[in-house]
Amino acid sequence: MRLHTSTWGSGDRIALLVHGLMADHRTWRRVGPALAELGYRVIAVDLRGHGLSGRAAGPEEYRPEDYADDLVETLPAGAELAVGHSLGGLALAQALERLEPARAVYSDPAWHLGAGPAGYRAEVFVRGKSMTREQIRGFNPHWSEEDLDAEGAAVRLWDERSAYGLREFVGADLWPARATVPSLVTLADPSMLIPPDAARMLASRGFTVRTVAKAGHTIHRDDFDGFMSTLGEWI
Repeated sequence: MRLHTSTWGSGDRIALLVHGLMADHRTWRRVGPALAELGYRVIAVDLRGHGLSGRAAGPEEYRPEDYADDLVETLPAGAELAVGHSLGGLALAQALERLEPARAVYSDPAWHLGAGPAGYRAEVFVRGKSMTREQIRGFNPHWSEEDLDAEGAAVRLWDERSAYGLREFVGADLWPARATVPSLVTLADPSMLIPPDAARMLASRGFTVRTVAKAGHTIHRDDFDGFMSTLGEWI
């Protein structure tokens, strides 16, 4: 599926941005322009079932490999930088060998969907479809008014069947075997997806791991300055 994209800047270097579940390109409303100011042409996708991209026929077509195939079909290979948040980090990792970016950044990536009451439950995300603006604020007290508006708009467009498409991967080993390009993993504090033992495992596989103090899962919205400073030499 060819995806809807949004761009910032016109620099010679290319940066790719891939959002997480329930969001769309608007999650990068500050990151995109900031990278453009650094000389990048920034391309942000709407994943299938999100934003203005097409919808799959059913939950069975919302698998990590489907998201990855869409990225490869839509985005240019050989970008200088590729950034994926949460589900976007999972999709990016599975597309990486075909996209061949020079560097990759994974922001609190969804590489392990845990089981049990504290793990991944599609129904919890689906209930989020009806969240009010104040409920979104309650879950994300550090977000700006613009981010609250953008999230509400994105959730209203989101195809909730995509949440069910991930259920068969609960408990599966989706961890990248190694960092095939220079790769940074930025973590929330604490990260519900990458606990300390998993962070150590990723470091042993060649990933650079950094935590953004006191940031929630959507690091670039919780603490934009902290997120950008953590990228450092990666951008």
